[in-house]
Amino acid sequence: MSYRLKSIGLAGLLLAAFVSHAAAQDHPWLDPKLLEAAKAEGGEMTIYSDTNEGEGLPLFKLFEAATGIKTNYVRGADPPLMARMVVEFRGNQKAWDVAQLGTMDKIPAQLLQQFDPAEAKNVSPAARDKDRRWYGLYANYNTPAYNTQHVQAGELPKTYADFVQHKGWAGHVAIDGTDSEWLYAMYQYYGDDKAAALIKDVVAALQPVTTDGHLAQARSVGSGEYWVSLNNFVNLTMNVKLAGGPIDYFPLDPVALTFGAVGISAKAPHPNTALLAANFLLSREAQTFLAKFGRIPTRADVESNPPGIVAAINNKKVITVLLSADEEHKWQKKFDELFKGK
Repeated sequence: MSYRLKSIGLAGLLLAAFVSHAAAQDHPWLDPKLLEAAKAEGGEMTIYSDTNEGEGLPLFKLFEAATGIKTNYVRGADPPLMARMVVEFRGNQKAWDVAQLGTMDKIPAQLLQQFDPAEAKNVSPAARDKDRRWYGLYANYNTPAYNTQHVQAGELPKTYADFVQHKGWAGHVAIDGTDSEWLYAMYQYYGDDKAAALIKDVVAALQPVTTDGHLAQARSVGSGEYWVSLNNFVNLTMNVKLAGGPIDYFPLDPVALTFGAVGISAKAPHPNTALLAANFLLSREAQTFLAKFGRIPTRADVESNPPGIVAAINNKKVITVLLSADEEHKWQKKFDELFKGK
């Protein structure tokens, strides 16, 4: 009886090793030793994310299926999630493990731990934080967009200055009310005086409506509520286009670039699980999945959907914008002065 139990135990270990090896073959990002350490932490984790549930929940179903680890997915807009993270940190609460946000570079450094996921070597250098506190899993390229039923491709401006010639679009043009990073890129490209004068001319000619939310704006252009976005994230324009909306983007100099990134809490209750999840998000598997929704990958071995977006945008002047919270506040104030008269 004792010998039989030992045999069963050995067989179980061999089976577990085989299953672990097979999983690693199917999911190259899945480190068996890290998975073992993660499961020892309780088999669950919490992620704070600004990604809509239609993308985020099925994405982490892939993670759960590969690891057996349960994911608590907390979705919200960036500002309230960031405020929540600060309050929890000050209260010494171990509330979350991983954050996946478009404002990761603005989170106070002390809230995030330094980490080195194996898959980070496969993302573009611009998508790696110099202090190793976050890594970009998709690129937010900023360009104008238009409704293809209201505006013909031949009418599109070739530069931002050309917008002034389209006074007939007045009242049909929108821009998100938080596009301070786009504004920063405009000032970097044109210089302070020329950028300010150009934007004032565009505002006077087109009377752009400031909207709340980049995805909502993309959907509004796709529905024809607005004809043109003075600026929006290309991935959200493509998200609406892939869903059948009559919308497309057109890149102009400059193209501001930010990232949707992943970071790990300095007080993560499940640190090994968090590292495993971050490695998953940077993997080819995860970025290929997100590309189906129009997200633009930061890995060269994952093609955009449709193909060729990165190559087309790289023909323009791309300016990577990483603003601290204080810098963003400064540029948001300037944006409000130019677009809202505040």
